[in-house]
Amino acid sequence: MTGAIGIDLGSRTTKIVRLENLVVTDLEIFPTSADPLEKVRRTLANLKAEHIIATGYGRHLLCEQIGASRVTEIRACAHGAHHLFPDCRVIIDVGGQDCKVIRVDDEGRVIDFEMNDRCAAGTGRFMEMMAQTLGVSLDEFVRLALGAPDFLTINSMCTVFAESEVVSLITAGKSKENIALGLHVSISRRLSAMLSKYIRGEGDILFVGGGAKNDCLHQLLEKEVGRKIARPENPLIVTALGAALLAG
Repeated sequence: MTGAIGIDLGSRTTKIVRLENLVVTDLEIFPTSADPLEKVRRTLANLKAEHIIATGYGRHLLCEQIGASRVTEIRACAHGAHHLFPDCRVIIDVGGQDCKVIRVDDEGRVIDFEMNDRCAAGTGRFMEMMAQTLGVSLDEFVRLALGAPDFLTINSMCTVFAESEVVSLITAGKSKENIALGLHVSISRRLSAMLSKYIRGEGDILFVGGGAKNDCLHQLLEKEVGRKIARPENPLIVTALGAALLAG
């Protein structure tokens, strides 16, 4: 296999993976700006590849502007996940602005999937906004939740209403730790409901995307579904990796 590049131009971050003989030789991750094309072009100028496949929200832009082929993020994610974890049969992908659950067969082919991209509930953007409402960084938001002795029930998963609910709890003197854990519990329950439709006993579950870096969410999801859930070393690049594999 000669050099092949996969680009996942997502709503929040852009990931570029270059493969040579199935080995990752180059990796770039950067925030998706208002003009991501310039950064992508600068990165590609320093990389050599015979084939480029784009995926994610910006795949059509890259197809038009740099001549890349394109593939859906569902197929790319499934392909990357199967390459890393051949025994996985269910993939949960929590990204910046959507959540996906994908069911695959023993060859990594997509059998079925569900995507929540109509609201921010459960996504990275939702967690960022809740952290901002609590006046902390995203990392601190996770640390607060991990250290909470208990959780407060958050009734709404709509970003606007959840924000209002959090503000009310803060002004009522409730602890930020318990609020943070309550938000994580609400997210994990929503995600586990999506997962439950696709878990049929056999095969492993894999957690990918930026949301998979959240240790508290990972622990809560395992508790909710009553199963171990694997995570790759770098969950952000799974979809870009899948695109690069398909490009090869």
